[in-house]
Formats: sequence, C-alpha cells, structure tokens
Amino acid sequence: MLLEGKNAIVTGGSQGIGTATSLELAREGANVCLTYRSHQKEAEQVRDEIVAMGRKSVCVKCDISSFQEAEAVVKAALEAFGRIDILVNNAGMNWDGVSWKMSEEQWDRVIEVNLKGYFNFVRHTAPHFKDQAYGKIINVTSINGLRGKFGQTNYSASKAGIIGYTKALAKELGAFNVNVNAVAPGLIETAMLRQSDARDKIIDMAMGEMVLKRIGQPEDLANVIAFLASDKARHITGEVIKVDGGQYI
Repeated sequence: MLLEGKNAIVTGGSQGIGTATSLELAREGANVCLTYRSHQKEAEQVRDEIVAMGRKSVCVKCDISSFQEAEAVVKAALEAFGRIDILVNNAGMNWDGVSWKMSEEQWDRVIEVNLKGYFNFVRHTAPHFKDQAYGKIINVTSINGLRGKFGQTNYSASKAGIIGYTKALAKELGAFNVNVNAVAPGLIETAMLRQSDARDKIIDMAMGEMVLKRIGQPEDLANVIAFLASDKARHITGEVIKVDGGQYI
C-alpha cells in the first residue's frame, strides 16, 4: 500500500471527488479526516466505510471559508491521528453568471470558498509539515482555471488563483520536504452534474472537446491524488496535472 501509516485531511469528503479520494487514500493505507458542510449523513457513511477497512477516520463539519473552522478541523485530525501527512484541498463551489449581471455576493462567496478556503487549511497544516520535514499538499483546481469559461468568471478566477498559489507554495515549502501539486479536472460525473437541468447540454459540449470520448469519474481524480500523496511522487512539485480526457487540448 502506498500510504500505509499516513494521515490525511480531505476537504469536501462527503461527495463526489472528495468521497472517492477519501476512500482511495484509505485503501492505500491512510487514516482520513474528512470535512463536510451540509451532507452529514453522507460524510458519516464515508467515515464508516473507512473504519470498516481497518483505518481511523473522523468527519468534521466545516465551512472552509472560515479561518477558525479550518483550524478546528486540523486540531481534530491531530487529536485523532497524532500527526498529519497529507492535505487534499478539494471542497469548492460555483455560482455562475455573466460578468455584467454577477452580484458582489456571487463574486465574494466563490472566492472566499474556493481560494481563501484553501489558504485556511494550508495555513494551519503547513507549520506541522515544516516542523516534521514532511508533507504532501494536493489542490483540486480545474481546467477552467487554465482556459477560463463563459459565465464563470468568479469560478475561473478562483481556480486560476489556486494554480498560482500551488506554484508559490511549492517554492516556499520545498526546502522542508513538502510537495505541493494540483490536479485540474475537466468534466467529472458528480451529483452536481447529474442534478443539473442542463446535464445533457453540458455533456454534449464536453464530449465535443474530449479526445477520450468518456466522461470522467471521481475515481479518475482520486487515483492521481493518491499517487501525488505517495512517495512515488517524491520528486514532483509545483505541477498542475490535467485529468480531463484531453478536454483541454
């Protein structure tokens, strides 16, 4: 197992990519602290499945845009596991609208969650990584942070910010044996997509862009994240790995 004895925090672990990642890290041997904001039942189910694998797991309610709530999650993970080795910043949101109609609240909320939320967790875990001279940070961004998307200026800006943040963090923390990387998904089959009124239109547009004619699954991201969280990726840092079936190209 790639992550035997390691301890991880996964934000947004109650759904989609976060759930798949939490379970994959556990399969590879890690104990997992996962966060949720409103899906408590789902988070508890993920926790129980991890415990059934013989790992330790806790789930903690958290609005990741809150500096204090992020700190509380890190403290809970430390109390449960003794140390933290891996941080997966995954939780995020979108609130779409064209720029000439977007409200200040729409802009601020997406930036607070998607960008500041990542900072909050890094700020509270980086000192531990630095002191123990070991850590893996994986940030989930998006191909739309690389190329932009109509109707998503706030989301695209936040995801582009994560890319710059990842590269700067890699430079700051590299001397302390901390790897910092990002994964950039294209269209992934999640509950948000399945519940969208425009699901068929979204899929048709994405399929027209993809080289591999298949919709990505949360497990496709989770497998790459688990690799980046392992020592098999010890010489990779500051990278943005697209997991998009060739959608970007």
